[in-house]
Amino acid sequence: MPYVVVELLSPGTEDEDLGHTPAPRTTDQPPTKWMVYEQILAIPYYVVYSRYTDTVQYFVLHQGRYQAVHPPDQRLWLPEAGLGLGLWSGAYQEIAGPWLRCYNAQGAWIPTPAERAEHAQQQAQHAQQQAQHAQHRAERLAAQLRALGIEPEV
Repeated sequence: MPYVVVELLSPGTEDEDLGHTPAPRTTDQPPTKWMVYEQILAIPYYVVYSRYTDTVQYFVLHQGRYQAVHPPDQRLWLPEAGLGLGLWSGAYQEIAGPWLRCYNAQGAWIPTPAERAEHAQQQAQHAQQQAQHAQHRAERLAAQLRALGIEPEV
């Protein structure tokens, strides 16, 4: 059973995606997405993002109906999942703008694969610099010992 649904709005289905459908519906009409998520599957969280307006809307299932919630920082914490979902501004795959993104319990955005790779590369470069520094220091100390007439062990 899904725990959260993230819907990307399309102009042609926006009203249905947001639960705005003409009433009354006849029994021969299939249920809307909103009805399926809310009444049939009872999915606890429904998140709707519009890439056209760069807005996110959050809905929480309460007593069988979706209630809009408006977190002040545009971030919704999902306690059962141990993560949150929010609107982040930055570049992803070389496209700058607002993006829907997950964050952890400390409020830090969960890194993308590219960010993880970049961080690993930076750590490797730092480790290499430290190794070079240690090698140069060992060479200087060995030279000082030789100047004192002591042959260092290799």
